Amino acid sequence: MDELFNSIPPGIFLAVTTVGALIMGTLAIIVRSKSAKKPASVKKIILPPLFMSTGALMFIFPFFRVAPLQIIEALLVGALFSIILIRTSEFEVRDGEIYLKRSKAFIFILLGLLLVRLLAKVILSSSIDVGELGGMFWLLAFGMLVPWRLVMLRKYQSIAGQKNAVPE
Repeated sequence: MDELFNSIPPGIFLAVTTVGALIMGTLAIIVRSKSAKKPASVKKIILPPLFMSTGALMFIFPFFRVAPLQIIEALLVGALFSIILIRTSEFEVRDGEIYLKRSKAFIFILLGLLLVRLLAKVILSSSIDVGELGGMFWLLAFGMLVPWRLVMLRKYQSIAGQKNAVPE
């Protein structure tokens, strides 16, 4: 399998993965926008990181393996990016249900983070192997998603606890 990855010219691999990232980022923004129209739930908060965790299987292939220092760097950058998402994600109670508040800034923040990631990918691809870079960006995304969703879960549970404590 590594021969297959290594046989693809780096420029083509970079172009395909960049287009793929744009498509996935756009889909994430669309899904995120639509999800604000429906009540939130614990399941909707914790499932995305669980689904994304299957992507770690890429590290079975040496082509995508990342050095320990790069793992730490990618996770730290992801955690820093998650702070922006955490600060723009708030819940509200409407019609007896808990919803994620719509924020016009949120879509622009997601677009900004996507553009920063794509720009960094293009710049770093000249000095870091494309497969390794793919692994680093998966770690960055996972390192961004997990803290954000854990904080969302805590906020959701806090509001749900308050909602249940207030007689209707």
